[in-house]
Amino acid sequence: MDFENARFNMVEQQIRPWDVLDPKILDLLFHVKREDFVAADKRQLAFVDTELPLPHGGKMLQPKLEARLAQDVAVQPQDKVLEVGTGAGYLTALLAKLGRHVYSVEINAATRETAAANLKKAGIGNVTLVEGNGLDGLKEQAPFDVIVVGGSLPVVPESLKAQLAVGGRMIVVVGDLPVMSCKLIKRVGESAFSETNLFETCISRLAKAEAIEPERFVF
Repeated sequence: MDFENARFNMVEQQIRPWDVLDPKILDLLFHVKREDFVAADKRQLAFVDTELPLPHGGKMLQPKLEARLAQDVAVQPQDKVLEVGTGAGYLTALLAKLGRHVYSVEINAATRETAAANLKKAGIGNVTLVEGNGLDGLKEQAPFDVIVVGGSLPVVPESLKAQLAVGGRMIVVVGDLPVMSCKLIKRVGESAFSETNLFETCISRLAKAEAIEPERFVF
């Protein structure tokens, strides 16, 4: 398979049409090899516009969504980043290339080990992988300039908002099927936040998301 041609087609046919136009992000997509972050038997599917199953459970987000999350949260070179849900480590690698350091929390030990191997192979060193429930955040390293949640949630978690630095941004997909909303949360003061709906999408639930499921009104 011609991976470079497939990568070019991914960028031109999937990612640019999804309003990912930041040259830094587009350049990263050519340099961080997505096929090296999927299971060996899935390499030829690395550029397909779909979520890919991970070997130990969970799913890898669509390429266009990973690129859009990385772009819209606007990671700066000095930023300390928290990623909730490491998965394959591909989005982790993009964030690490953009920011100062990424702390990524993964609930599945085997998935974390696979991501660690993928990141080492890619030469990404400014990442700390932690096994645990990412919905709790990582209080010992807070506050964070950027928080990225790698799966959908029923509501925006207050536990993560509290770990944002003033001026920090969190990007998270919230809601229920059939339509979810990608939200950008900004901490504009010690107790003040702004919230912007960026786009609509549907992605798999983050592990343990039911822990913050709101009460549903039943007739």
